[in-house]
Amino acid sequence: MRVLPEKTALVIPTLNAAAHLDELVPAIKAQKFQPARWVVVDSGSTDGTPDALAEAGAEMILIDKKDFDHGGTRQMVVDHLLNVEIVLFMTQDAVPADEEAFGRLVSVFDNDRVGAAYGRQIPHLDAGPIGSHARIFNYPDESHMLTRDDIAVHGFKATMMSNSFSAYRRTALSAVGGFPSGTIFGEDALVAAKMLLSGWTKYYVADATVRHSHDYSLAEEFRRYFDVGVFHNREAWMRERFGTAEGEGMRFVLSELRYLLGHGAYLVPSAVVRTGLKYLAYRLGLMEGRLPLALKTWLSMHKGFWRRQAQSHGP
Repeated sequence: MRVLPEKTALVIPTLNAAAHLDELVPAIKAQKFQPARWVVVDSGSTDGTPDALAEAGAEMILIDKKDFDHGGTRQMVVDHLLNVEIVLFMTQDAVPADEEAFGRLVSVFDNDRVGAAYGRQIPHLDAGPIGSHARIFNYPDESHMLTRDDIAVHGFKATMMSNSFSAYRRTALSAVGGFPSGTIFGEDALVAAKMLLSGWTKYYVADATVRHSHDYSLAEEFRRYFDVGVFHNREAWMRERFGTAEGEGMRFVLSELRYLLGHGAYLVPSAVVRTGLKYLAYRLGLMEGRLPLALKTWLSMHKGFWRRQAQSHGP
């Protein structure tokens, strides 16, 4: 059954997004497929983001910065969206690359077994070689579907999902318990894993494209991979059911080195150091249960997660 705009909503969490709005708002308004509702949940912006997006036509939900939770906040918005069948998610720094992005992403839900889909991310125009390669490696130019039967072939890669540009069937999301609260991040991969195990199909839509990339510093990369390790430690069932991520990591490293030799050989020494730091950070994240809270907060990119942990456990 064809997905209708009136049964579709777009959701974007924001925090101080003003620098992105000159690109983001026109790109959303240019979409040929226009979701009936556009909801922005803002967690304490101080740069005028809520007023600018309200003026652009978004429904605003305002929360305190300390209350933002990657999964819980998104699920709160889903629960707010009555009579919606398909929910699109974006982040504030992802910009639709053309006017067909939304339509192509939601079109795969014409197949009633598709529970989740995500689009292709291509680098921002000013992205560096390292940031560009990460998008090229993770987001190929061919679409594919995955089911429970494909887990044995794809392993942990089967859980790949990104809420920077994704869509979910509401009934499928509800069937696996919705987005979880209390995860450091990775709510998208966790839901995708549960959907596959429950018999739903996940779709990667290569012709539904946004521009989204990061040029992380060495310190930012370290903090990000520490958090990945924390996520994998706390959701150990995913590694048990899908396998470990180390094999995919080695494929990434070799691909990155080959790419840099042709697009920025001067960055190879930096990439080697970066790889070592990412591995160290990931291993530290896996053993986070042995680390003191203050150290974990310092090592992490998502420091608010640890502050909420401290509050929930008391003094």
